[in-house]
Amino acid sequence: MRILIADDDPQILRALRITLGARGYEIVTAHDGPAALAAIVEYHPDLVMLDLGMPTLDGLAVIDSVRAWNSVPILVVSGRSGAWDKVEALDRGADDYVTKPFSIDELLARIRALTRRMPTSGDEPVVAFGDITVDLPAKTIVRATPGGPEHVRLTPTEWQILELLLRTPGKLVSRQALYAEVWGQHKMTDTGYLRLYLAQLRKKLEADPSHPRYLLTEAGMGYRFAPDPPPAG
Repeated sequence: MRILIADDDPQILRALRITLGARGYEIVTAHDGPAALAAIVEYHPDLVMLDLGMPTLDGLAVIDSVRAWNSVPILVVSGRSGAWDKVEALDRGADDYVTKPFSIDELLARIRALTRRMPTSGDEPVVAFGDITVDLPAKTIVRATPGGPEHVRLTPTEWQILELLLRTPGKLVSRQALYAEVWGQHKMTDTGYLRLYLAQLRKKLEADPSHPRYLLTEAGMGYRFAPDPPPAG
C-alpha cells in the first residue's frame, strides 16, 4: 500500500519513512502543500497523511483541493490539538485526526482502520429513508429534490459508520462496537470522535440536523438508525 506523507518537518518525514517502510508500506513524501497535491496526481496514494501547518498551502487548503476531485482517505497528523482544529479538518473532508506527539501503535491502528474495507452482504443493498436513497454496494447516496436528484458525498469513515447503522435498522450499535469496527481494536481515548462524525452525517443526510429523525443517539450507549415505518395496508 502506498502512503503519501506531507509534512514540512524533515525529521518527521525521515522517521515515518523508515518506520512505515519497515512495515511494508510504500512511502512518498512531500514538504509542502503544492508538492502534496502534485504527488497525489502523480503517485495515486492509497492514503494521505497530512500536516496542517505547511508553508505555501496549508493542510486545510490541501484538503479542500483534494476533496474537489478525489476521495482518497486523509489522516491529519498535526501538532494542533484544539477541538476547533479537529472539527474544521473533519468538516473539510479529513477522515481522521492524530495529534502530535503520537505513538506508532496508534498511528498504525488509524492507518489500518482507514484502509480497511467494509464487507458488503447481499441483504438490503439499497436503503431509502426520507428523501435519501443509499446504494450500499455502489457507495452512492442520492437526495431527491424539486430540482432533480442530488448526489451526496461521504468520506470513507463516514461510510463505514453509516453502513454499520443502516445494516442493523432499529437496533442499537454501541460506541464500543463502532470503535472496534471503524477504528480497529485500538482503544479510543477521544470520545468526541463519534459525536463529530455523527454530526457530519446528520448535516449531510437529515432534513433537520439539530433534531435528527433517522440517525439517533442513545445517551451513554451508542447510536441507532430508525427507518421509516412500512406503508399502511
